Amino acid sequence: MIDLSTNYLGFPLKNPLVASASPLSYELDDMKRMEDNGISAIVMYSLFEEQLLKEKFDLHHHLNFGTNSFAESLTYFPEPENFETGADGYLEHIRKAKASLSIPIIASINGNTPGTWTEFAKLMQEAGADAIELNIYNVPTDPFMSGAQVEESFIEILREVKLCVNIPIALKLSPYFSNLTYIARRFDDMGVDSLVLFNRFYQPDFDLEHLEVKPHVLLSTPHDLRLPLRWIAILYGRIKADLAITSGVHKSTDVIKSMMAGARIAMLCSVLLRDGVGVIQTILDGVREWMEVQEYESIQQMQGSMSQINCENPQEFERSQYMKALHSIHLHH
Repeated sequence: MIDLSTNYLGFPLKNPLVASASPLSYELDDMKRMEDNGISAIVMYSLFEEQLLKEKFDLHHHLNFGTNSFAESLTYFPEPENFETGADGYLEHIRKAKASLSIPIIASINGNTPGTWTEFAKLMQEAGADAIELNIYNVPTDPFMSGAQVEESFIEILREVKLCVNIPIALKLSPYFSNLTYIARRFDDMGVDSLVLFNRFYQPDFDLEHLEVKPHVLLSTPHDLRLPLRWIAILYGRIKADLAITSGVHKSTDVIKSMMAGARIAMLCSVLLRDGVGVIQTILDGVREWMEVQEYESIQQMQGSMSQINCENPQEFERSQYMKALHSIHLHH
């Protein structure tokens, strides 16, 4: 009997497939469909720092509007439903998901600077979220801000969120650090429960007809798996936090590689948007078939088996791999 179970953030999961933050968590029906097709946990769509700060400002405006006028102006206070925030809707969505689904629900909050917006994590916990994925999305553009200062701002955000909640925290990172293993160790020392590798930066494009900068979203491809796969394999065994792989997981073989690198879970997004939630079962079937042929009994048996610390030639993950890759290129004339 093939055992696909794994553990993530302290939760026993029936298999390693987790839905990452995406529009598929906007609707409860879609979340139910993912669960019915075999997904083991769901990360909800992200609330952004900018949304929370704007809504906090709008709420302050409504509560104080007219209070410096005549006493009768107190009767002009709007009823709460007149300025219910999107954040309130997010919390209600958590409550409904927890009441309707039996798998873990992970709330997602996205920010890039320390501040009071991190207090919203406590409301997510109170609404019933099993864990929080903290997505730090930051493109530093200040030429006077050092890499060390950028790292300290990340540390401060994590510290602020940990002060607000006692449920597990997963930290979703980009690969753009001068020394990823160093900052991973610092997050680990602070007690982060998981590192999710990697966040994808969506690069803008230029609209030459209207001469405007416009967003341009591209779904991931299996080639995007290479970068997180390498770093999961390098970090495995060096930190206590769970490792989660995201970006580029499209096929059963991608899941198998992720587990062998040392990931606890493999997160799906683009493939669900492109092929539909039915692909979840197809991927799980492919994992089972491969394990049967290769005589693996469980997912946990293969986790970390091809990581750097378990590799006969650890340098394959470092510079020698770069040299071999270059020498493997054949030029055609």
